[in-house]
Amino acid sequence: MTLEITIPNSNEYASYYGRYIEPVAARGDVLAALPRQIDEIKSALGNLTDEQALFRDAPNEWTIKEVMGHMNDVERIFAYRLICISRNDQTPLPGFEQDDYVREAGFNNYPIADLISEFELMRHANILAIKNMSTESTLRLGTASGFPVSVRALIYMLVGHVEHHMASLHEKYLPAIK
Repeated sequence: MTLEITIPNSNEYASYYGRYIEPVAARGDVLAALPRQIDEIKSALGNLTDEQALFRDAPNEWTIKEVMGHMNDVERIFAYRLICISRNDQTPLPGFEQDDYVREAGFNNYPIADLISEFELMRHANILAIKNMSTESTLRLGTASGFPVSVRALIYMLVGHVEHHMASLHEKYLPAIK
């Protein structure tokens, strides 16, 4: 049996996350996008030097390393939420302050290759977890950051969050350092 993830309804996520979910929903198969994003990140960022990856497009913006580290943090947090809710755990899950996480992590001290590798490993683990879920578990609702969220919405959010940041990197960052 092949898992099919249908588009989540708007009552399955906080309106803020629509900016991640709606573009992915318009393009089609979210499950195919999960592994494809690994290659997209490696292609876009894999040849950068650590010095190049310290580029920021404005004084108060994150560096490329910080953007990549942030994508890793969110991958990990959304995956935790996804697993908890898919297992029918109804414990309300906390939010997080992304700027605090980035500031405290010290991503600029990480090699860019390690940040990319970390994403790849987490994404492979998430793909395995998702592909072995039942359709019923993907429809389950829980609470995160004080709002309802479904497992399938979280899967769309995994993809949409990466797409959001990769678009920014391609638009604002990478042209300035190539």
